[in-house]
Amino acid sequence: MPLGRTYAVSLIGFHGAIVEIEADISSNLPNFVLIGLPDAALNEAKDRVRAAATNSGCGLPNRKITVNLSPAALPKHGSGFDLAIALAALAAAGTVDAVSVSSVLHLGELGLDGRLRPINGILPAVLAAQRAGFSTVMVPTGNTDEAALVPSLRVIGVSSLRAAAIWHGGAFAPEWVTPLQMPAASHGVVRPDGDVADIIGNREAVDAMVVAAAGGHHVFLVGPPGAGKTMLASRLPGLLPDLAAADALQVSSIRSLSGLPVGRSLERRPPFEAPITRRQLPR
Repeated sequence: MPLGRTYAVSLIGFHGAIVEIEADISSNLPNFVLIGLPDAALNEAKDRVRAAATNSGCGLPNRKITVNLSPAALPKHGSGFDLAIALAALAAAGTVDAVSVSSVLHLGELGLDGRLRPINGILPAVLAAQRAGFSTVMVPTGNTDEAALVPSLRVIGVSSLRAAAIWHGGAFAPEWVTPLQMPAASHGVVRPDGDVADIIGNREAVDAMVVAAAGGHHVFLVGPPGAGKTMLASRLPGLLPDLAAADALQVSSIRSLSGLPVGRSLERRPPFEAPITRRQLPR
């Protein structure tokens, strides 16, 4: 049987590396072997993929399936490789069009019922695909809006492995499933209310914040509790201009990696993040 081949993305921080996924089916005892430095979560994809394919009505052959993740020396983690592994194996079995599968980058986690679960970090992963020259990516339906934030890229949203196989030429009748969605996003990043004009006194500190905002400088605020450090810092974003497109993508990528909803449009206002202070426990 020919090799099945497709691509996915391995995230290192919010930078992504393209991973080539090859699947081979041989006439040995039934087994599913995954090689190429997978972590524990990714290694469990063997059971998720086989169960999802069976429950989707496009089961894998009862033979030895070897899946290689290349480059082998690159650490790979997470469950976002499930869809790519499943489609590479189906391409090797001749169930779907191998040429179509090899021309698309695939991202998504499979449930045992064959539905695709949205994953965190879809935005930086799709950005990596665009930078690597891919023109089409396939993602879970729940990640479609986020993936569409990347310009000049065709995004295919599918709700199940069966729907993905049909898109790639599999001879299956369509079946409706309820798509799994990400949590609803409130539009934009939550920002504290307030303006530097509200500050009474602290003239030197206010001037320093204005100079830092105008020149793009870092600010280090030092002082005892109650001196006004958080009050000043929370008003700094109000002095800053809107983010450029590249910066807005970076901010939204960090939100995506953190599991926070991104929404259907990029947040253009500079975000404010306050560290969580631990309350002093009573003695």
